[in-house]
Amino acid sequence: MEDREMLKRFFSPEGRLLQMPTRHLKRRAVLDHVAQRFEPGLTYAESEVDAVLKGIHDDHAALRRYLVDEGFLTREDNVYWRSGGTVEV
Repeated sequence: MEDREMLKRFFSPEGRLLQMPTRHLKRRAVLDHVAQRFEPGLTYAESEVDAVLKGIHDDHAALRRYLVDEGFLTREDNVYWRSGGTVEV
């Protein structure tokens, strides 16, 4: 299944995450899509990360945890930065 078509199943047309996939590969594709909201090379305060994630899913804390656990974001001293995911060149 192509990623774009798969993502349509998990996101509303407005970009809200409807549900987190249980299958690891699909979950990683969803998290990669979410990680695109963060610019590589920039750092973000936790409140900034939460503000972005609240626009995507009601349980922004769980979504933030998924991003960190899967290596898409790194956290140190409540500062976050994008450390994974695809990057357009």
